[in-house]
Amino acid sequence: MQVTRRKFFKICAGGMAGTSAAVLGFAPVNALAAPRAYKLLNTQEVRNTCTYCSVGCGMLLHSLGDTARNAKRKLFHIEGDPDHPVSRGALCPKGAGALDYVNSPNRLRYPEYRAPGSDKWVRLSWEEAYQRIAKLMKEDRDANFQEKNAAGVTVNRWLTTGMLAASAASNEAGLLTQKWARSLGMLALDNQARV
Repeated sequence: MQVTRRKFFKICAGGMAGTSAAVLGFAPVNALAAPRAYKLLNTQEVRNTCTYCSVGCGMLLHSLGDTARNAKRKLFHIEGDPDHPVSRGALCPKGAGALDYVNSPNRLRYPEYRAPGSDKWVRLSWEEAYQRIAKLMKEDRDANFQEKNAAGVTVNRWLTTGMLAASAASNEAGLLTQKWARSLGMLALDNQARV
C-alpha cells in the first residue's frame, strides 16, 4: 500500500482523535479498569512438604489472618515450590487439591476411639491416645515377644505388631523410626509410600 503525505496526516489525525476520545471517557470501562490487587500481597507464606506419597514435593502454603496471639490463620492458597529440588514447583492433582482437604469441615482434627461392638466414636485427648497406644503395645509385646526360636537360636522378635512409617519424613527421621521399631523387635515395618 502506497502511503502519501496526505494519507499519512489522515492516519495520524484519526489516531489522535481516537486517543482523545478514550481519554475523555468514550472508551469501554474494561479497557481503562485498574489492575486488581495481588491476592497474595498480605499473606504469610510457609514452605512445607506434601504428605501424599514418597516423592516429597515442595509446597508453598499461603494464609491470611491476624497474627495476634491465639488468632487462627486461614489457609487459602497452595502452590508448588519452584525452589524445591525434588518437584521444582510441580504438584500432582492430590497435592494441588490439598487445600480442599485442609479446609474440609469433615477433616479429623483430634484422636477418636470406638470400643469393640460400639457404634459411637469417643473423642480422646492426644495424651490419652498416646497412653492407650503405649499400653496396648506393651501388653502385646509382653505376651508375644520371642526371645529364641524352636531351634534355640536367639531371634528377639515381635511378630504380632507392625509399623507403617511416614512417607514424607526426612532420611534422618526414617532412620530413627527404623531403629526404634527394630529395637522393639518388630519385623513388619513398611513405608506409607507403598500403600
